[in-house]
Order: sequence, then C-alpha cells, then structure tokens
Amino acid sequence: MELKENQQQRRSQRDYTMGFKLAVVDEVEKGELTYKRVQSKYGIQGRSTVLVWLRKLGTLDWSKPKAHFVSTPKQKTPDQRIKELEAALQQERDKNLLLNTIVEIAEKQYGISIRKKSFPRQPRNSIKQEN
Repeated sequence: MELKENQQQRRSQRDYTMGFKLAVVDEVEKGELTYKRVQSKYGIQGRSTVLVWLRKLGTLDWSKPKAHFVSTPKQKTPDQRIKELEAALQQERDKNLLLNTIVEIAEKQYGISIRKKSFPRQPRNSIKQEN
C-alpha cells in the first residue's frame, strides 16, 4: 500500500511504544503542537488517546482546571453598583405603580374594596375591660 505525500499511515494501538508516547507527550507539553495537531501529524486514530497519555505520562497537573478557564466574578466599582441599585429601584417603583393602578381599576369596575384598611392602634390601657 503506497501512501501519498499528504497521507499518514493509520496506526493501531499496538504500534505505540512507550518512547513514542513519551515523545508525543513531551511535544504537547512544550507547547510545540496541540494534542489535536499531534494526532493528525502522527496518524493517531483515537480522539482521546493523546489526552490519556498526557494524564498518565505527562508532568503537568491535570486534576485542577487552568486559571484562565475558571471565571471569577469581577468586583464592581461603587459607581457601577450605585447605577445597578438605582435601576433596580426604578424597576420596583414601576412595578408598584402598575400594581396600584390595577387595584384602583379593579376597585372602580367591580365596586369592591381590595386594599386592606388599616385602623390606628389603640393603646392597651385605653381599652375598657368588662367585668
């Protein structure tokens, strides 16, 4: 079977020697190529084969995610926080106005009192006790 210039020979799992695996891992860890480019360069069929080699044979710590992949919430400046709170306050005011308008319309159309009437509290000592 002849290979053309751009084609690589496909390899089976048994073809990979420990030296070959270590060389591939070293090439990826040095940053010369990505693991996907190494796969295509050497004709490695498995999608995760090189990743497994990196975890087993590599010197990098794969148990922790890289810092640039972990998103940390940014601290907001006081001005940003004030604007955010003012917007939330305005939204609550609009919501309150809308609900009050709905209650007023309902009270007028149906002739019922929806709002709870509050009575002023009387002091305890002014309440007469019956005997």
